[in-house]
Amino acid sequence: MRLLLIEDDPDLSCSLKIDLQHAGYAVDTAADGEHGEFLGMTENYDIVVLDLGLPKLSGLEVLKLWRQTNNNVPVIVLTARDAWHEKVDGFKAGADDYLGKPFHIQELLARIQALLKRIQGQIRPVFSVHGVTLNEEQQSVLIDGQQQIALTAVEFKLLRCLMLHSGKVLSKSQLSEHIYDFYNDPDSNVIEVYINRLRRILGKDMITTRRGQGYVFGKNP
Repeated sequence: MRLLLIEDDPDLSCSLKIDLQHAGYAVDTAADGEHGEFLGMTENYDIVVLDLGLPKLSGLEVLKLWRQTNNNVPVIVLTARDAWHEKVDGFKAGADDYLGKPFHIQELLARIQALLKRIQGQIRPVFSVHGVTLNEEQQSVLIDGQQQIALTAVEFKLLRCLMLHSGKVLSKSQLSEHIYDFYNDPDSNVIEVYINRLRRILGKDMITTRRGQGYVFGKNP
């Protein structure tokens, strides 16, 4: 899952980025509204965490610009705890949820997961596809009810992306943008290495290679 965090407080932004990465998200950050608005329009994100009090361009203006151009990326806005009017303005502009500052990271993670579940109808702490059960909270996998196996951060993000798009062809570039942030885009061969590692865990037939196209999760009937 690829997430955009737009927050001008450098300490809070750094702290949130680390916590979100530990939770399995590829995180890009922006410290002002102009940069954030540009990233949101030019990159493909699964969700955005948007502070409303930003320099150069307010979070409310960023949100309005996105919605005016039919950019419907899910957005959680961050507001001052007692600023009820900001919440109202945010919802009117197209926000999907809000969180008042200060907040605990676990609340933000719960709201992100709840919003993704509501929008996509797929995200949940534990879900199964083709006999493979992924535990989001533990970042582990259970195959056919047998031994539970812990995954590395990249293995977890890659498998989650494949399982959420089971049966669909995903190119190396599509997988990369949902696993790595803007500043850490690896060589495409790295994806192939991790695909092979997942095959050793899941079985070689669980992930099929479509030559010149990408990869498909799920055994062929």
